[in-house]
Amino acid sequence: MSDRLSAAFSRCRAEGRAALVTFVTGGDPTPAATPAVLDALVAGGADVIELGMPFTDPMADGPAIQLANLRALGAGTTTAALLDIARDFRARHPLVPLVLMGYANPMVRRGPDWFAAAAQGAGIDGVICVDIPPEEDDALGPALRQAGLHPIRLATPTTDAARLPQVLEGASGFLYYVSVAGITGLQQAAQDSIDAAVARLKAATDIPVAVGFGIRTPAQAAAIARLADGVVVGSAIVDLIARHGDQAAEPVKDYVASLSRAIADARQEQPA
Repeated sequence: MSDRLSAAFSRCRAEGRAALVTFVTGGDPTPAATPAVLDALVAGGADVIELGMPFTDPMADGPAIQLANLRALGAGTTTAALLDIARDFRARHPLVPLVLMGYANPMVRRGPDWFAAAAQGAGIDGVICVDIPPEEDDALGPALRQAGLHPIRLATPTTDAARLPQVLEGASGFLYYVSVAGITGLQQAAQDSIDAAVARLKAATDIPVAVGFGIRTPAQAAAIARLADGVVVGSAIVDLIARHGDQAAEPVKDYVASLSRAIADARQEQPA
């Protein structure tokens, strides 16, 4: 397995903070503009980057990311272009973990072995496939593991004690806790329910637990960061890209920096 993900979470743990995990859709607003956005994420303090694979039917995503997928596809973003973006990112940022996030169709249409080898060759560290459940791990998981990539699994508020072991079986890198039962970007769960879920998940696994869906403000990120190992922010960044287009890099960097500062301070602010 690539150790960039493990190293990133270990470093954050040693620094007494959660990791900041950021998401953008590859090719949004254009393939040519994406590298500057990715560099802005790093400059702002992102510890892990999720790069979305554009798809015509992103069923788990809300309006912001749906539109980002359409913009990216409309700009001609292909799987080959996305892998080129990843490969160039790896050359510029040899230590920053990069995770592909998306749907099964683009990942398995040429065969899981082809996809895993291509991702590994582009410097990818892990893969989140939204619509392949743990029960169907054979569709992609073995190929990812053989290529040394982390299969990153999703847990949700409906993942009960009976199903959680199956979600965790074969998972690595980090566990992505989807804090609401719905689509991205539209709502945030109550903090008490998130805290309880994170505690339950961390009691069941040594894999870092990162929480996402609905996190938009530094204060929200800090609240999550007090207990979780990672905080995932996506739709709010995608909204900035929609607003600023090819000039999005600087606003993205400033926004991510505000999240990074809040997360870094979160645990220091807790009462003794």
